Amino acid sequence: MEKILIIDDSPVQASFLENILKDSYDITAVHTAEAGLRHARTGEYALVLLDVIMPEMDGFMLLKQLQNETITQHIPVILITSLSDTQNEERGLVLGAVDYIAKPFHPIIVKARVNTHIKLYRYRVQIEQQAMYDELTGAANRRRYDEYSIQKWQEAIRLHLPVSICMFDIDHFKVYNDTYGHPAGDRTLAAVAKTAENYLRRGTDFFARYGGEEFVAIIVSGSAEADFEHLKKIRQAVEDLHIPQNTSVSPWITISIGGVTVVPQVGDVYETYLKIADTMLYDAKRFGRNQVVWSNGKMKQWKEK
Repeated sequence: MEKILIIDDSPVQASFLENILKDSYDITAVHTAEAGLRHARTGEYALVLLDVIMPEMDGFMLLKQLQNETITQHIPVILITSLSDTQNEERGLVLGAVDYIAKPFHPIIVKARVNTHIKLYRYRVQIEQQAMYDELTGAANRRRYDEYSIQKWQEAIRLHLPVSICMFDIDHFKVYNDTYGHPAGDRTLAAVAKTAENYLRRGTDFFARYGGEEFVAIIVSGSAEADFEHLKKIRQAVEDLHIPQNTSVSPWITISIGGVTVVPQVGDVYETYLKIADTMLYDAKRFGRNQVVWSNGKMKQWKEK
């Protein structure tokens, strides 16, 4: 059930709107612009119904504020007004409102306009989600990874949290494609991704397709030792799929994994540690593939085999 935020200084008007919509939506009503801005910044709402005439900060000023902030600018806003002149309507639309609801309220019109914009919101969210996921494997795609890595790196710096960055690569994948064909290769990519994701389902875990046969994972708040052991389980789980692969290393499809764990400080650059994880992956392949090689961020390297 989508969440709708009503911002109206009149408790009576807000309650009337809430009664019209509460059977279909999760409604929160607040009575000051400051409270409305605070709630909107949580990013939880699919739609805001905003009264134009309010003390201290009117609806137009608040709408401008919402449009200027990254976390709130995507939320559609319907203005609530008794102002019927076209000048004010134009002002609201120019500032970014998606629609108007006029007082006195007519329940059928309120429901119809809200339903329309909720449908548009659902469609936009669906399109955005599709744009963030790899169609073949269902894992997050490179675009989603780029956004997430920046966000979590900054959060880890602010909260002094450890971060593990892991690079995965399917061993001898070009040989596999040449031997079994690209449709089989696609199925293998999907199977490896699904297996890894089954082990990376915690709220602190993130997994994405990095490109080709490479994947990347970010784990927040884990220790180097624990994450190293956890990734060893993923490597073994992929081998246990027993996808045939005739090489000198293994009769089955395997993966190599490189990782690094660090508590980032102000001034540390994410890409520096991504390169370290990639170096660990290179070492895993250099040492014979089908293994995990890890750095604790202090020049100490752990090898699985």
